[in-house]
Amino acid sequence: MSADEPLVLRQDDGPVATLTLNRPKAYNALSIGLMEAVLEALEAVDKDSGIAVVVLEGAGRGFSGGHDLKELQANPQPAFRERTFKTCSRMMLAITRLRQPVIAKVQGIATAAGCQMVATCDLAIASDSARFGTPGVNIGLFCSTPMVALSRAVSRKQAMEMLLTGELISAEKAVSIGLINRAVPEDALASETKALADVIASKSHKVLKTGKEAFHRQIEMSLEDAYTYTGGVMVDNMSFSDSEEGIAAFIDKRPPLWTHE
Repeated sequence: MSADEPLVLRQDDGPVATLTLNRPKAYNALSIGLMEAVLEALEAVDKDSGIAVVVLEGAGRGFSGGHDLKELQANPQPAFRERTFKTCSRMMLAITRLRQPVIAKVQGIATAAGCQMVATCDLAIASDSARFGTPGVNIGLFCSTPMVALSRAVSRKQAMEMLLTGELISAEKAVSIGLINRAVPEDALASETKALADVIASKSHKVLKTGKEAFHRQIEMSLEDAYTYTGGVMVDNMSFSDSEEGIAAFIDKRPPLWTHE
């Protein structure tokens, strides 16, 4: 990769935008530069009303090996390290707060902050040869920030086993614990991801945005508060033009014609 090649590539296919982490020789290690590029790309996508779904992938042989340890070692100042982890937290929050659903498309490895990114995405599809892990404990650096996303995606005991052992798990295991949605043959990864993205993108874009926001807000609430909040969301949702169209289309037994309003 040349020095002037973008750290994040964007390719649009109708309402689906694919963002590619573009440091293949470094297993897409999350340098500050790469994370800032991801933030810029997410901001641009968020403002793009024509995009309904985002696919996040890594260039080369792996999704992401996590933080750039060489960069961190070369910059031992506390301020630099603080900036690194704050930037990472901003990036993960941006994925969650993005109006469009995000699908992680995973090949190779997704470890440490790379695994955190997969856990943060709304959905994930991986090749059946992919591997996942939080191996920081193996080098004396507990994966504390990856733990935040991981512990919200899988059960506590499964998360603790990954964090305490540092061992890699298979794609099949990742499916069984809920870290990813499915594992598919490597030669089917692109087509399976596209099929899922296309199905989601065929829905009302405004409704997708409403649903994603509501999902992430209610999941941190008490049960009673969650029902109160989502009841209000349902009332607002029913006032959408697309809701009126969808209900009418269902009654008339015809496909809906979304306006995304």
